[in-house]
Amino acid sequence: MGKPKIFATRRFPADVEKRLFASYDVVMNDNDQPLDISDYAKYADKCDGLMISPTEKMDQAAINTLPDSIKIISTFSVGYDHIDVAAATARDIIITNTPDVLTDATADIAMLCMLGAARQAQASEKSLREGGWGRWMPSGYLGTHMSGKRLGILGMGSIGQAVARRAKGFDMPIHYHNRRPVEGADDLGAIYHDSVESLLAASDFLSINCPLTESTHHLINEDRISLMPDGAVLVNTARGPVIKDTDVIAALKSGKLAAAGLDVFEGEPNINPEYLTLDNVFLVPHIGSATVETRNDMGFKCLDNLDAFFAGTKLPSQVSL
Repeated sequence: MGKPKIFATRRFPADVEKRLFASYDVVMNDNDQPLDISDYAKYADKCDGLMISPTEKMDQAAINTLPDSIKIISTFSVGYDHIDVAAATARDIIITNTPDVLTDATADIAMLCMLGAARQAQASEKSLREGGWGRWMPSGYLGTHMSGKRLGILGMGSIGQAVARRAKGFDMPIHYHNRRPVEGADDLGAIYHDSVESLLAASDFLSINCPLTESTHHLINEDRISLMPDGAVLVNTARGPVIKDTDVIAALKSGKLAAAGLDVFEGEPNINPEYLTLDNVFLVPHIGSATVETRNDMGFKCLDNLDAFFAGTKLPSQVSL
């Protein structure tokens, strides 16, 4: 019996591809560009499974174009909001993801965004690169201390807890909101808030680390921003649509928010262009998992899921409704 046939929708890290090609008969999207829905059936013809990235929007229409031979979709991501799991389940297609591999990398980026926003890193670097740094000024490039400021963490899962551990090194008192209190949070001296509103009032800095769901879509909006201390700093390394861009931009312009550090965006890569005009925003292009070690681990977990499926053994990380 031959190897199972896998359609890989993007190019993956070299070590991941080496193992992929050793284990499977691979159809590769060599140009490494996101595909149109019309391409899925063509590439996936006679394939047994897909290995996809978050750039592939597997909604019901896309899933319905797949041939009946497809039995598993292994996504190179922790989040799976780009996949219509119900539509896949209706076609008896298994969905798997890659949890528990990017905690440290994403927490590092949260701290980078926090520091970058607090200390006007992007604006000052831009000035330097464009020749605008003429002389030192006592009032030039003034940011704000992180040390001693209250950090609110919205979503105290593994990444939120990793952010908390890092923030303790800056002597930041930790506050958090989660669906329920988190075991071990007391060891960090973290104070639990049973509502988002209560957390926001105690957040000089706010780190968003919650998943994107119907209830968290545009959770951070004008009304909730108004509850935050004046001059607070907002950081988002979770999912772009958790914040309402127009409301955050208005708060950045008015000074209600002193700054923001953003790694994720609604509609990315087509972000709201007003962000690009603001000096008090630190922006990076969704690089939370972008280390060699993390991206390899993500790819290997994708392959572990595929290997287990075709071996008929327990899947390491199956997504369910």
